[in-house]
Formats: sequence, C-alpha cells, structure tokens
Amino acid sequence: MEKIGIFCSASEEIDPEFFEATRRLGAWMGKERKTLVYGGANLGLMECIARATKECGGKLVGVVPAILEENGRASSLPDRIIPTRNLSDRKDCILEESDILVALPGGVGTLDEVFHVIAAASIGYHHKKVIFYNVAGFYNSLLAVLEEMKQKNFMRHPLCNYYAVANTFSELINLLKQPNLTDNND
Repeated sequence: MEKIGIFCSASEEIDPEFFEATRRLGAWMGKERKTLVYGGANLGLMECIARATKECGGKLVGVVPAILEENGRASSLPDRIIPTRNLSDRKDCILEESDILVALPGGVGTLDEVFHVIAAASIGYHHKKVIFYNVAGFYNSLLAVLEEMKQKNFMRHPLCNYYAVANTFSELINLLKQPNLTDNND
C-alpha cells in the first residue's frame, strides 16, 4: 500500500503524546517512500504528519477544501494539492486517492471521515479499510459503541470487513504492510 490516507485532528491544543505518535508514523511513511493523502491543513496533527513524512522522503497529497484556502489554513508542504469545494468532496477525494486509511486521534471531522469510509464500504462502494490508531486508548469508547452496534444487529457484516485496530505503533506498521488488508480492485 503506497498511498496512505490519514484522518486526524487539526487542533494544536492536544496532548503531546498524540503529536509524538503522529511524528513517528510520518517518519516511517517518509522512510518507506509512502505517499500521504490528507486534508491539507497547516494545523495540529495534519501539519505534524505532513512535515514528518516530507522531511523523511515521502510525498504529500493535500486535499484542500476552498474554505481552508480562503482562511489561510492550507499547508504549504504538499507536493500536489487537490482543491475541493467542501468537506464532502474532500472525503470522497481522500478515499479515492488512498489505498488504505488510518484514523489518528481526532475530533468530529475525523469521525465524519471515518464513518463516511465505513458506511460506503458497508454497501459495497469500495473494499478499503480504516485502521484506528488507538494511541493511549483514544478510540476505546468508540470501538465499544461499534461492538454494541454489531451485537444488536445494526451492522450487517463482521466489523473486520470495515476496519482494524492498532493499539501500538508496531501493530499499525504490521497492518500497513499487509498486502491483503484491502481489496484495491474497486
């Protein structure tokens, strides 16, 4: 998987532990010559992973909605910028451009992106997965809700069809190295 889509926070006010985990992933992506596909903001974990990926030799595709550009919040780091009209277009574009997607800790926007990918997969639009990078147990509560939805039959297929969970950096890297984690024939 060469093109890794990342969903993550644009907040600067989060625990440094999340920045460190993000930097580590970005450095690995750069050293492995992966392409980062992300939301293109110059804030928070988005700018952190972009900087680390680029500094270590990776390529960047920033998918930038018009409002970020208008507000001066677009990163100057991407090798390629794909402008979009709005957040809905950005989600579709990140999904299309990526081989797999990783959800780093994030807020409502990150959850919107994750559920967009999972919902589209659940009805057959694609076979790409989201990997929840569960740094410091960040996604534990959400994962419990998803499990409850499955137990109460609100999800038709096994959850493993839509996402995987990495609780450590080594688990994340192992998942990203699995060629059969997603079916790219969509």
